[in-house]
Amino acid sequence: MAPQRFHEQFDQIQRSMPDVPLAMGPDDSAEFFYEKGVVLARDGEEAQAVEDTVRAHFTETTGLVADHVRRAGPVENRTGITRIQVGDPGHGDRSGDRAVAHALRAMREAEGRRGHRLISRNHVVSIAVNACPGDEPVPAPLTQPPNPATAETPYDQDTAVGVLVIDTGLMHDYRSYPLLAHTEGDGQIRETDEAGILQQYVGHGTFIAGLVAAVAPNTDVTVRNTLNDAGAVLESDFGAKLFEAVDRGGWPDIMSLSAGTSNGRTDGLLGIDAFMRELRAQGSLLVAAAGNNGSATPFWPAAYASLPDYEDAVLSVGALRGDGEFGACFSNHGSWVKAYAPGERLTSALTGFDVPVPYVYQHSTYEACRFGFTYACTCQYPRHTGVLSEGRESTSAKPDQVMFEGFAQWSGTSFATPVAAGLVAAQMTAHKERDPRAARKQLLENNTEYAEVRGAHVPALRPATWRPVPVVRLAPPA
Repeated sequence: MAPQRFHEQFDQIQRSMPDVPLAMGPDDSAEFFYEKGVVLARDGEEAQAVEDTVRAHFTETTGLVADHVRRAGPVENRTGITRIQVGDPGHGDRSGDRAVAHALRAMREAEGRRGHRLISRNHVVSIAVNACPGDEPVPAPLTQPPNPATAETPYDQDTAVGVLVIDTGLMHDYRSYPLLAHTEGDGQIRETDEAGILQQYVGHGTFIAGLVAAVAPNTDVTVRNTLNDAGAVLESDFGAKLFEAVDRGGWPDIMSLSAGTSNGRTDGLLGIDAFMRELRAQGSLLVAAAGNNGSATPFWPAAYASLPDYEDAVLSVGALRGDGEFGACFSNHGSWVKAYAPGERLTSALTGFDVPVPYVYQHSTYEACRFGFTYACTCQYPRHTGVLSEGRESTSAKPDQVMFEGFAQWSGTSFATPVAAGLVAAQMTAHKERDPRAARKQLLENNTEYAEVRGAHVPALRPATWRPVPVVRLAPPA
């Protein structure tokens, strides 16, 4: 059964995609969301094979309607992916989709003969990473310096490292923060609702840009607003949006991506296969978040770092807790996560530099860590009640509101990722290295610091300007 916060995020994302019926998968677990009634296949002969095989399977072995099986588009697009309708998107509820499950089952034999995947669910890719945020932002006073603090590296236009952040757009007042003087890109499409309240995840891209610039001031950061609506996009659209982001300014040295999804597989996402192959050929380095579900299940595209063809092109990043000695409770983990960086209660720019702006919490904190940890983690502190939380109506508890005046503290692998991206960029500057993949290799090979994550000793990338946050140990709940 999916946990409370997963259901809350499902409601939030479904509202941002009102015309796309969604289900949880697999079978009401906290793994991923996907589009009901639709599967993905590669254009051309493979799409036709999927269509024919699924139609025959439905006719011969199930009570499902074969007439639903038809192309849903797009066809012959740059991602090389076709949407195929295999069922009525209005059938069933959020707990799963029988037609999609049968379509996947129908292709297993054909996939075995061909030796590669032919079909996929159309997953939701989200900056909530596994649809569970590490936490929501907490106001921090402007008198409190950023954490990590700004490194003492001068900016040099001729040698600055290009970093592309794929995320939400920049807040309108981001230039009020001097550290973002060399940041360009897209503005956030909509910052507040009709009542003037900040929407969920706005400021996410600005916060990330501030972290990159703090760790590596000799960078030219560009932010693209690829993920605006509740930080979510369908896999079938994600590949095209990634291509669009790099087409607008060229392939960067480093891409920082704090988004993804699991899919129950170990061979990547079908919808971004073409983009990943192009990334590999172009020489850019993708630094990607490992996800916030406290799970060892591979999370894509971060888990491409574990595939032989991509291990030099992708750096997957998990989050360390506040003291930097152990993994954060929410961080995904496993051999596919290649490094960990501070990701709990970091401080960076959000919004409100010009005029303070309110935010209403969407999720409530818990009485105990939802992942079973016993330190004062982000699951529990600071205490607040959220709009989406179950049981709020019965207790009459009002959701909590705060005001942002520039800075925030925020936690998640979303933020460990730009810290690691900044360290790769700083390595390039310090050693006059123009190849980001070579810098990645040097950074990991020269690293001598480690942390403990679920009993394993893992590479810990801690910036020199980062200040540990004291960890409070709690008594186990009675």
